[in-house]
Amino acid sequence: MRLTRYALLGLLLGLAPAAPAEGTLVQTPYEEPRVVFDFFFDDPRHINSALFWVRSYINPLLESPYDLSPEFMEIVVVIHGTELVTVAKKNYEKYQEAVDRMRYYAQLGVKFRVCGLAAHDYGYQVEDFQDFIEVAPSAITELAHWQQQGYGLITPMIRDKKFSIEEIR
Repeated sequence: MRLTRYALLGLLLGLAPAAPAEGTLVQTPYEEPRVVFDFFFDDPRHINSALFWVRSYINPLLESPYDLSPEFMEIVVVIHGTELVTVAKKNYEKYQEAVDRMRYYAQLGVKFRVCGLAAHDYGYQVEDFQDFIEVAPSAITELAHWQQQGYGLITPMIRDKKFSIEEIR
């Protein structure tokens, strides 16, 4: 009986494909993209990484097979952590790269909302922010509002990169 089990196992293993199977490319039918990003970071520099999340959302939708125009995407970014300082006009030189990227996205139709409560905590007034910034009464209320309107919630998780891609590949 033992020999039969081993013979059966050998036969089954022999039928296994010689090379691993390949992955499959799928073209999910994305329609009416509506999303709200929740930006709340412990380091204002993390906004640069978070903006790559916005890019990673927009860019595939602009390309084939979707070919969506930015005006057909509804995207809101709610800012209420330390990254709030990046959109204060007085800090433009320090955070110019992030501000210029946000301004570009705003020109594509992305709405950038700052939490009014957090702005108050930082001592900022509405006029202290870049011209593409809108100040909402509260980030939490704003996030709930957009979700109630059917927007998907994306909360970027930003980690400090410890390894290069080449090191772990």
